[in-house]
Amino acid sequence: MSVVVATPAFAQPRVLTAADYARAERFLGFNTTPLVSGTGVVPSWLPDGRFTYRVRQADGSSPLMLVDAVKGTKTNCATTPSACPAAPAPAAAPAQRPRGRAPEVLSPDGTKAAFIRDWNLWVRDVATNQETQVTTDGVKDYGYATDNAGWVHSDRAILLWSPDSKKIATFQQDQRKVGEMYLVRTKVGHPELSAWKYPLPGDSIVSMIERVVIDLSAPTPKVVRFRMPPDEHRSSVCDHIACGGKLADTEWYPDGSQVAFLSNSRDHKIATLRVADAATGAVRDVLREEVATQFESGDGDQNWRVLPSSNEVIWFSERDDWGQLYLYDLTTGALKSQITTGEGPVLSIERIDPKSRTIWFVAAGKEKGRDPYFRHLYRIGMNGKGLTLLTPEDGDHNVSLSPDGTRFVDSWSRADLPQTAVLRDTKTAKLIATLETGDISKLVATGWKPPTRISVKDRNNTWDLYGLMWTPTTLDSTKQYPIINYIYPGPQGGSVGSRQFSAATRDNQALAELGFIVVAIDGTGNPTRSKSFHDAYYGRMSDNTL
Repeated sequence: MSVVVATPAFAQPRVLTAADYARAERFLGFNTTPLVSGTGVVPSWLPDGRFTYRVRQADGSSPLMLVDAVKGTKTNCATTPSACPAAPAPAAAPAQRPRGRAPEVLSPDGTKAAFIRDWNLWVRDVATNQETQVTTDGVKDYGYATDNAGWVHSDRAILLWSPDSKKIATFQQDQRKVGEMYLVRTKVGHPELSAWKYPLPGDSIVSMIERVVIDLSAPTPKVVRFRMPPDEHRSSVCDHIACGGKLADTEWYPDGSQVAFLSNSRDHKIATLRVADAATGAVRDVLREEVATQFESGDGDQNWRVLPSSNEVIWFSERDDWGQLYLYDLTTGALKSQITTGEGPVLSIERIDPKSRTIWFVAAGKEKGRDPYFRHLYRIGMNGKGLTLLTPEDGDHNVSLSPDGTRFVDSWSRADLPQTAVLRDTKTAKLIATLETGDISKLVATGWKPPTRISVKDRNNTWDLYGLMWTPTTLDSTKQYPIINYIYPGPQGGSVGSRQFSAATRDNQALAELGFIVVAIDGTGNPTRSKSFHDAYYGRMSDNTL
């Protein structure tokens, strides 16, 4: 599709009335979303493999549904409460949150909760509420587990519990000489001044983290400091050491004896996989990835995993221009084999079964003729054989695997097709049950129409660019319309955003109703395609991708 823009100097501006704005307002999210039902399945898995979920029904209700993932049966808990799991008893907690307690991080066994107080780390016994200070040398701007990347900060603790809930992997962050950022909040009365540590590009002194393990199994908590220089405050997933609310690029061995982690350079050009002994703090290097531009290991979470049982590492690299998985030796760091190949990057590792040597992962752009940003779930052997597509429908797939990895819930859709949620087998992709089918009949009855999926060539005629176009519901094909190009040039995302169905994407349709063509196109630089596509934007942030 080609779009022509005509803006003659003599064109008379259209006069918009209150009625025009009222009509446009009808297409904003708070008006359109309530007209959609049967979408948004997010399963909450139970230990026995069943799961619950809620979605809005056509009558406006949102009943709790219980699904037996083996049988594929669905039960409404409101009508058959005896068939549904009882609500878990609340964990023991004080009647009031004690003064100074920050948000807590619960241990895997649920018996302990870690939090920050006065720049030190504390642990609360959930059953008794007894609090124990586990570090003592934390001071202002040199505290333990502190969540401050500069551009984002909070009072939550950034750490990772060991599987047996006896140890904590975290860090002591040194920001004592880092420059400060100031923000004035204006309000009625006196303005508020906020200040926090924020290293800027070009600063010679930046935030550094000194990695530690805190052993809680000893009579007195023991802090084991890693025997290595401080790391820069970075991960291979984001510009923070905490991504998705947890300590990124860190993985405990199953027995809690060692910690695998990445040391990342601030410019994202060097990533070194290391393993630390949790008892002594001794550190050894396993392998190193160095690139000329930027290295990222995953979309939302790291795409590397250590497999101590077989002494191997699943590693992620874009060395062949696509994000692929590789198998390495955990001791020597030697490459054993390449696991995934071909076009389309691996976005996230969802599950690894070391016994069957099988990997389940999400990738984009592997299905020819489809939007390359659509995500699909695949299965492959660690030997690189047996690649199997598990989500066959032409759309964007949100998947959630069961705790035992035998089933998965898939909610898939497109901008022009509402969500359908299904339950499938992870080995065969066999459809077990259709859980919900989105109903937009009430929405369509208002005159709503979906955006049009479009593709155009980039300015150098090298790549196909993909996007969406919104037109007035009263479009007159004989007329010309001014274009509004909604731009987010990146480099860590695009203009379109989610490829899932939405009754309203920002205010794009509302703007179109006022007499515009609105487009959002993901230009070069988006990180979920090829390495060269992503690097096209590298070092050129002044380019607006028009």
